[in-house]
Amino acid sequence: MKNIFNALFATTLILVSCAPTEEFDILIKNGMVYDGSGDSPQQVDIGINGNQIVKIGNLNNAKSENVINASAKVVAPGFINMLSWSTESLIQDGRSLGDIKQGVTLEVMGEGWSMGPLNAQMKANEKAFQKDIVYDIEWNTLGEYLEYLERKGVSTNVASFVGATTLRMNELEEENRAPTVEELMRMKALARQAMEEGAMGIGSSLIYAPAFYAKTDELIELCKVASEYGGMYISHLRSEGDYWMEAIDELLKIAHDADIAAEIYHLKAGGKANWPKWEKAVAKIDSARAAGLKITTDMYNYTAGATGLDASMPPWVQEGGYIEWANRLKDPAIRKKVKKEMKDKGDNWENLYFAAGDASKLKLVGFRNDNLRHLTGKTLAEVAEMRGQDPEDVAMDLVIEDSSRVGTVYFLMSEENVKKQIKIPYMSFGSDAASMAPEPPFTNSSTHPRSYGNFARLLGKYVRDEKVISMQEAIYKLTSLPASNLKIRKRGVLKEGYYADVVVFDPETIADKATFDDPHQFSIGMSHVVVNGEQVLKDGEHTGATPGKVVRGPGWTGWKDLDKK
Repeated sequence: MKNIFNALFATTLILVSCAPTEEFDILIKNGMVYDGSGDSPQQVDIGINGNQIVKIGNLNNAKSENVINASAKVVAPGFINMLSWSTESLIQDGRSLGDIKQGVTLEVMGEGWSMGPLNAQMKANEKAFQKDIVYDIEWNTLGEYLEYLERKGVSTNVASFVGATTLRMNELEEENRAPTVEELMRMKALARQAMEEGAMGIGSSLIYAPAFYAKTDELIELCKVASEYGGMYISHLRSEGDYWMEAIDELLKIAHDADIAAEIYHLKAGGKANWPKWEKAVAKIDSARAAGLKITTDMYNYTAGATGLDASMPPWVQEGGYIEWANRLKDPAIRKKVKKEMKDKGDNWENLYFAAGDASKLKLVGFRNDNLRHLTGKTLAEVAEMRGQDPEDVAMDLVIEDSSRVGTVYFLMSEENVKKQIKIPYMSFGSDAASMAPEPPFTNSSTHPRSYGNFARLLGKYVRDEKVISMQEAIYKLTSLPASNLKIRKRGVLKEGYYADVVVFDPETIADKATFDDPHQFSIGMSHVVVNGEQVLKDGEHTGATPGKVVRGPGWTGWKDLDKK
């Protein structure tokens, strides 16, 4: 019997020694793997070859020249930034450092304004208002812009909605009127082209001029085009405060009439008087979902938003664009009327100055004029005191003096509501900001800390420290949930055969460091980031790799050729 046992043992040793050794370009070992599905994590290894995940499991016999030891760390799919404003920052710096250091591997752009399609006049206007980031506009269509980024070299993947404002400006410039039948037909043709180039759908931003001038029926017609291609409608609502319920109703009507999935950008109740509306708003969305509409939401994890001083002034004064706006603000009679309207609840427009409550809740963060940059970081109230003027007059003067809308942070939201929103099952996340680095030209202005901290803040403050949601739920909301909403192929989940967008981070140390007073600070705790099978972040440091690709929506005509292969 003993001889039989010894023979069997020897045979087993021979078989084990003869087992082929698997080799991988990258081997991630010993990590706690959250695959993005929302299921419980498992301690398994991941093998990557080329741009794909090829093996997940026990890979003890595997070899690689690049072994990532993920012991005591979380391994997850790369995060999806549902609302990125990296349209220009990626042209300046393709490394996307602010987001890569948080684990973002896909930037989704197009909140109302997209980088195509652009006609000659629009390109000239954009060129004229460049300041810190200067570039030639070498493209016309949205697809050409995304391909330009890929050729230039970016570390993150890139995708975009086509902006409803951009479509409108191609035909109406900044006029406050409805398009003619012919103009609307051409706008729809441009939308069709963008969808076939791979746009995710139609994006709108309805509190701003000239987007504000678009009526519901115009948006429905554009969304019908996106619906034909399986795209979605995503919107910064016409109101997030005094007319919030009506604005949600408009989105639901668009979704219903255009037969399209819809998402609400950065869901929030702006202004203290509107904070109690939160439950009613979510109940309205839940009811629509129960009735069969596919409605989702996203958010950033802060109690302040950021936009410009244009959000403090009525849309009528901005008609025709910046030059017309600034000229009107020089007219004493018009200034008097604007000043009065700034102090009151907006008459069917979103007055963020009124919603904030007072000028001390407005922090000035972005100037074009070098002579005004000493005011960066000051509140509108502080500048008003310095100048001995009313804050409304100062706001109008700054718009004129800076030749811009002046970047402004508005303190509007409730921390209690932020935590409630994070728990919503269909909530994903977007920074609503550019991905920056703490170096010029980005440091020429201040910014909102969400540029550097939105995703790390979720995982550190709200998951680890305050336990608002679990780690596995947070990762689901950062990965497969938005990927599914966007109908993205082979991303958002750690799965064999999927693209290798993978992050490794320390759950005990990941945290945002950026503050409103000192926003240009990287988050900490992200150890490794892999994009399309190439390591972009190694031991917390950028490798210089720029493997980012254009991620296409479901209407892209190229899918037909790929599906044949």
